[in-house]
Amino acid sequence: MIELEITGKCQLKCDHCLSDSSPEIPHGVMARNVPGGLGTSYATMTLDDWRNVIDQAAELDIATVQLIGGEPTTYPGWADLVDHALNRGRLVEVFTNLFHVTGKGWAVFSRPGVSLATSYYSPNSGQHEQVTRTVGSHERTRANIVEALRRGIPIRAGVVGVHDGQLEQLAVQELYALGVQRVTLDYARGVGRAAKAAPTVDQLCGNCGRGRLAVMPDGSISPCVLGRWMQPGHVKQPGGLRAVLESPEWAAAVASVPERKPSLGACPPDDSNDCSPASTEACNPAYGVAFDALTGCPPSDSNDCSPATTPACNPAYGVALASATLGSCAPDDSQRCGPDNPAPCNPVFG
Repeated sequence: MIELEITGKCQLKCDHCLSDSSPEIPHGVMARNVPGGLGTSYATMTLDDWRNVIDQAAELDIATVQLIGGEPTTYPGWADLVDHALNRGRLVEVFTNLFHVTGKGWAVFSRPGVSLATSYYSPNSGQHEQVTRTVGSHERTRANIVEALRRGIPIRAGVVGVHDGQLEQLAVQELYALGVQRVTLDYARGVGRAAKAAPTVDQLCGNCGRGRLAVMPDGSISPCVLGRWMQPGHVKQPGGLRAVLESPEWAAAVASVPERKPSLGACPPDDSNDCSPASTEACNPAYGVAFDALTGCPPSDSNDCSPATTPACNPAYGVALASATLGSCAPDDSQRCGPDNPAPCNPVFG
């Protein structure tokens, strides 16, 4: 995947935004969270420049072009970039907040080879909007998720925990209930607006630069959008993408990111195993839960990477309670997923 951060402009002002995007940032400006304050750099990337990057990606046989921001659909010419990538035989993913979708937008999203990704924060509108700092964002994003599903557009969603009491686990369950089949959970990382200090590689998932790269609004190249402060090259330098990827500077940048390998079945890291964040399915066991070498993962039969989202141990998630007698749970196995689990039953998660 190549992540093209085509703009820093966005209708929302999310507390954890990795790119410090907001409505005030004009196209062609890249916000930088730097020690001592927030700075900006002015881009030189034109629409033709972005087309050229897509051409280079096709020549390198990079399968997927992701348009991200900011909000990529605010960028003039974003639909042209989708068309260009499709015409070059690439898959396209538009990472959008789904706050505002025009009729033209739905037509582009519905093209074969195009998929969507979005972020969602809580089933509670107030908590969702506490993250986005934008009134009405919950209702509009949720409604457009439903509309995308109705139209049969492939869509995945990442839930990001930002504030205490956000109900992010319930947000995951809600998305599955709506019909979204790919949902992942992550927590705010110390990059961009969420950074309390200069970002470091321990905030990354370990896959930056390994199977992905990112191009920033000013044309600089990074191992991924989260690792944006590492910039070992620029798309306009001689040789373009290929030259950067073959350079010692690129090798050094990727090597500086510790590769987190699974241990005893744990995910690297436990919360997502991706750099987007929360864009891909990871591995056993569930995020944020210690691996149980004897039973596989907790609960022992869940075999999923997002907690409480797929049918697992009795009683199945989302199944109505059966009648209980003599203080037993519904069902009578006491809601325990392992025979030696002494914990009391609790039929309702959360």
